[in-house]
Amino acid sequence: MRYLSFLTFCLITMLMACQQEKPVKKEIKDFKSGIESVKGIRYTEVKRRFSNGLSFDTTGFQQEPSWIIEFYSADTVLAWDPAQQKMQGFHLHHDHKDVYNFAKEWFRFKSVSKDSLVFQRLQVTSKAIADDIRSDVNMTFYADSYIKKLSSSAEVLQRPSKADTTFIKQMIERAERNPTNADSVFAGRIPVQLIPRDNRIQVQKISTVDKLNGRTEAYDYLYPRFRIIIPDSYKDFGFEFNVLVDSNGKMHLGKFYMNMPEYKESRKKVLQGIIDVYLTSLLIIKPGTTLGLPHSSEITVSVKGKK
Repeated sequence: MRYLSFLTFCLITMLMACQQEKPVKKEIKDFKSGIESVKGIRYTEVKRRFSNGLSFDTTGFQQEPSWIIEFYSADTVLAWDPAQQKMQGFHLHHDHKDVYNFAKEWFRFKSVSKDSLVFQRLQVTSKAIADDIRSDVNMTFYADSYIKKLSSSAEVLQRPSKADTTFIKQMIERAERNPTNADSVFAGRIPVQLIPRDNRIQVQKISTVDKLNGRTEAYDYLYPRFRIIIPDSYKDFGFEFNVLVDSNGKMHLGKFYMNMPEYKESRKKVLQGIIDVYLTSLLIIKPGTTLGLPHSSEITVSVKGKK
């Protein structure tokens, strides 16, 4: 009996040890020394996701895989330049541990093999890595030869996942319950479209992209802005205000600035009148969509009336 008890004790101890043991993360201690194994392999980014596995966040921002890279030598990386339509060379700078920099971007090299790469994209400010969502991005690359083995294509692999679709549908359900609440709606990946019915109204979509100050192309769909001119209005006026456009294309007045609170209600009536009399009547309004699904989203309009 004592022998059986001893065996039982040993078995339980072994099981507990197995349960407590954590998988060992393989750390790339000296990537440059092993670069020969992946040198000359062309990799295409097929996934870019947050740590929760999604490519969308609650604002409607979408992480989109777009990089194509190739390690040319121990200190040079080639990356595809869409503007020049060719691969450009960039210095590969090793900062510390598994943190590297190339093409003016910072990365943590998490996994490297002949078939795939996994990088964590980092936001670095004043030599410090931001410990927030800006560094919460994982990029997965597949070697072009590996993509062929999968009998697939980069375009297919880059598509949003089923989890993304489920997440967006949940976001839409929330927005539909509160279509006039700015805190419930989110930006459409394809933003609202305002199309003039005739020459009684003019519409210009304003781009706020400023790459030098960190405003990427995403700003144009996250924060859509329009300049609208009404040539034959009942009087001269000029207002800027936010509008919530629901999934049916109906406009609802959103936030607006008013420095005199006592006149806020009268200003609200004026802006609602502009929406009802001019914008709704003179525009074809197409709601914002994400993954092909229409939903409520917010836009900013600057409306100028000329008598």
